Amino acid sequence: MNLKKNITIASVVLISGLLIYGGILANQIFSKNTKFSQNEVYVFVPTGSTYEDVKKILEPFVENMNRFEMVANKRSYPENVKPGRFLFTKGMNSYELVKAMRSNVPVKLAFNNQERLENFAQRVSSQIEPDSLTLMNIFKDSVFLKENGFTDENVFVMFIPNTHEVYWNITAEKFRDKMIKEYHNFWSKERMAKAEKQGLTPVEATILASIVHKESVKKDERPRIAGVYLNRLRLGMPLQADPTVIFAIKKKDNDFDQVIKRVFYNDLFLNSPYNTYKVIGLPPGPIAMPDITALDAVLNPEKHDFIYFCASVDRFGYHEFAATLPEHNVNAKKYSDWINSQGVAR
Repeated sequence: MNLKKNITIASVVLISGLLIYGGILANQIFSKNTKFSQNEVYVFVPTGSTYEDVKKILEPFVENMNRFEMVANKRSYPENVKPGRFLFTKGMNSYELVKAMRSNVPVKLAFNNQERLENFAQRVSSQIEPDSLTLMNIFKDSVFLKENGFTDENVFVMFIPNTHEVYWNITAEKFRDKMIKEYHNFWSKERMAKAEKQGLTPVEATILASIVHKESVKKDERPRIAGVYLNRLRLGMPLQADPTVIFAIKKKDNDFDQVIKRVFYNDLFLNSPYNTYKVIGLPPGPIAMPDITALDAVLNPEKHDFIYFCASVDRFGYHEFAATLPEHNVNAKKYSDWINSQGVAR
C-alpha cells in the first residue's frame, strides 16, 4: 500500500515537473523575443554567412539570444543557414523568428531616370547584394556584349525602367540575365516592326528616345520632338540636340554631377562622338535611360514637316516648332533674348 502511495506521489511529482518544464519551454519558445521599436525591420544575411555570423547580425534585434538559439537548434537552423533578406515584426517570439529566417523576402527593385550605366549600377547595388563594380563588370563582359549585339557604349539600352521583383542575394550574373530577358520581352514583334518602320534598330530607337527624354519633360510633346529628329535623320541633317552637347561636356570633364542649364555657341564645336552638332546621325550610346513614354514617342512619332524647334518662352517647358529656317530663327531669337534677360550662365 505504501509502495502504491509512493508510486502515486512520484507520478504526481514527475507530472508536475514535466508541466513546469513544459511551461518554461513554452515560455522560451512563445514569449516575445524582439527588442526593436519599429513595427518591422529587415535583416540581411550575406552570401556565405555561417550560423555564428547570423547570431552577430541578429544581436541588435533579438532580446534573448539563448532563447533564440534553443529554438534554432531544435529546428536545425544552424545547419541550414540561408542568405537573403528577412522580415522581423515587433513582438515576434523565438519560434517566429527562426521561421522568418527561412523565408527570403523579395525586393521590389525600382530604377528610372538614370543618366549613365555607372549611375544605374550604383542605384541597383543599393537595393541588392552585389556591389556596383561587380555589376559593371558583368554588364560589360565581352562575351555577353558580343552574344547580344551590344557595345561598351550602348549596353545601357538594355535596361528598361520598371519595378522588378528579385531576391536581395541575387547574383550579378542572374540579375543581368533577368534584365536581358526583360529587354527582349519589351521588344516584342510589334515594337520591332514599329522601330523598323522608322528605319531604326531597337538599340538606335532607344538612343534616340534618350535624347527625346532629355529634350522635354512634357510627355504629350515627345511624339512631336521625335518626329523632328526622325525627319532630320531621313534628310541627313545633324540632330543638333543640346542634351547631347551637355552629355559630351560632362563626359569630357568626367563630372556628371555638374548642372548645365545653358549651351553656348563655343560648346557646339566640342569634339565628341556625342556632339550631334558635329556628328551626323545618332551618338554611339544613350545619353540617359529613357522612360517608356519617350520610347513610345520614337516608335509612334507625330507626322509633320517640322525640322526645327526651340524652347518656348510663352509655354514654359514646351517648345516652338518650325518647318523652315527663317521661322526657326524668329523663335530662336525670341528665346535667346529671354534667356539673356534672365542672366542664366552655365
